[in-house]
Amino acid sequence: MKHRSMLLRTSVVLLCAASLAGCSTVKGWFGGDKKKDDGKPNEPIELTDITPSVTVSKIWSANVGKGEGRIGVRQGPVVADGRVFAAAIEGGVHALDLQTGKQVWEFRPDKKANLRLSGGPGVGEGLVVVGGLDGEVIALDASTGEKKWEAKVPNEVISAPAIGMNTVFVRSNDGRITAFDAASGERRWFWVQEVPMLSVRGNDGPVLGPGFVFVGNDDGTVSALSATDGRPMWEQPVAQAEGRTELDRMADIDGTPVLDGTTLFATSFKKQTLAIDAPSGRPMWSAEHGGAGRIGLASDRLVVTDASGAVFGLDKNSGGALWQQPGLVRRSVTGAAVQGDFAVVADFDGYVHWLKLDNGEFAARERVGGKAVKAAPVVADGIAIVQNVNGELTAFRLQ
Repeated sequence: MKHRSMLLRTSVVLLCAASLAGCSTVKGWFGGDKKKDDGKPNEPIELTDITPSVTVSKIWSANVGKGEGRIGVRQGPVVADGRVFAAAIEGGVHALDLQTGKQVWEFRPDKKANLRLSGGPGVGEGLVVVGGLDGEVIALDASTGEKKWEAKVPNEVISAPAIGMNTVFVRSNDGRITAFDAASGERRWFWVQEVPMLSVRGNDGPVLGPGFVFVGNDDGTVSALSATDGRPMWEQPVAQAEGRTELDRMADIDGTPVLDGTTLFATSFKKQTLAIDAPSGRPMWSAEHGGAGRIGLASDRLVVTDASGAVFGLDKNSGGALWQQPGLVRRSVTGAAVQGDFAVVADFDGYVHWLKLDNGEFAARERVGGKAVKAAPVVADGIAIVQNVNGELTAFRLQ
């Protein structure tokens, strides 16, 4: 197993709340790119009226607790077995019925423990697992919410654990992946990737393949680890962390890579997206569009968002740009999801946007509570679920 020394990192929090509502890129904070077509270099682009081409119905809403808005995490829901699992800094963990939003169970930590849940939830093998700002890892029974075990990692957990192969894989904010036995919580192994001095605030969990753990790193690389013992199998740069300053070198991969068959897709803050042959690590194609958030996967294309707020449709087989939607620039757009024939993203002002997959045109727009949405929407069984920083969950169905 390869262990690397960890550097003290200064994280950049990409918050677009209140006084910073116009900032969707790090450059905006430091007086960067001022040449904008709309003549308002530091303000979010104003939304224009659209004629909806699809009917979106809100089918339920619920609240799971507050806290995300103050610390810049991107906690979002996950769906499994007809249930929505969601957590919040101050609200515990909730299991809701996917179709109705009715609560199935709730886990509330003891107030004396001062447990602030910031990473998760992850779901699999009968468990719901969440992480905390002080490195706590809590495993719950997915059916009942009963606590099964608790463990600890050395740094805050701000991404959802991945569960599979009888193991819980937890990423902490110091570049470490720690593997725990799913049944007992006993630590099996850990692996550490050196982190840059400056990076985007936030990261996402690993993705699992047969015998593999794939991790997007803050230095712009993807690592493939053996799920059995954490041995590095290969490493592939998605973007080069190059430039004169630490700011220029930011190349974070902050969205969980997407595994589609044997092809792994990853996208970087440096606006690069890469398709990789997952077993070998061989690059298949590279595209000069992308960002730090999650990738939306459709049958023949990917949807990526970049730090400016532009949304792109990319050909899944070649990486070629099929379309670009510039109508959300500087609105701190989330990563993308795919719902039917539409891509779904959300923004700093609580708006959820549906874009046509074939050409990127706006198809519908709804608002969820008026607070920022940081986590990418999640789609399951034809239902899109959005969680804002106030812990408000909203579920939408297309008609």
